[in-house]
Amino acid sequence: MSATNVILLVVVIVIVAVAASLVIALMMRKTTLRKQAGPEYDRLVREMGPRRAKSEFAQRQHRVDGLEIKPLSAERRAGYEAQWTTAQERFIDSPLEAVRTAAVLITSVAADRGYPVDNETQLLTDLSVYHGRPLDDYRRARRIAEQAEVAATEQLRQALLDQRAMFQDLVGPADDDTDNPQTPKNLAIAGPEQ
Repeated sequence: MSATNVILLVVVIVIVAVAASLVIALMMRKTTLRKQAGPEYDRLVREMGPRRAKSEFAQRQHRVDGLEIKPLSAERRAGYEAQWTTAQERFIDSPLEAVRTAAVLITSVAADRGYPVDNETQLLTDLSVYHGRPLDDYRRARRIAEQAEVAATEQLRQALLDQRAMFQDLVGPADDDTDNPQTPKNLAIAGPEQ
């Protein structure tokens, strides 16, 4: 094999390696966005297309990163969890009140963490950045809560479950919790027998 052929072969191998690494990097970036935002990123892709969704999500992330979002202290977390337990226990006697209390509690946690809560649409957009996994279900829960007077008990139970997923994601894991904070645990809620 001549020196020219060897050089050409090396150049081709380098070009293929660079192209492969670029493709892998793009795939990993896309996977990271999907992992971070969950179904919210897929929703944006369906609505806007992949390029605009990526740009929109980057703008959201830039905004939220500028908000100085902070984790809850252990004391605040414990306080919110106690309030959540009380709201959940209230479900048996008053499903409507439990769902409404849970909605207020989630807004309080978001505000305490540093999210602006004066505009509901903007709050949902902001939550999509780091709490995108439970966001679709949380949106559904908000719609049910808005029509709670006419909702069936099962719908209210499902709304409370969806709210709980967002609540757990927002309060974050306990210091000794090594499980994935995105995965709500023990979501069974007792309700009146039908």
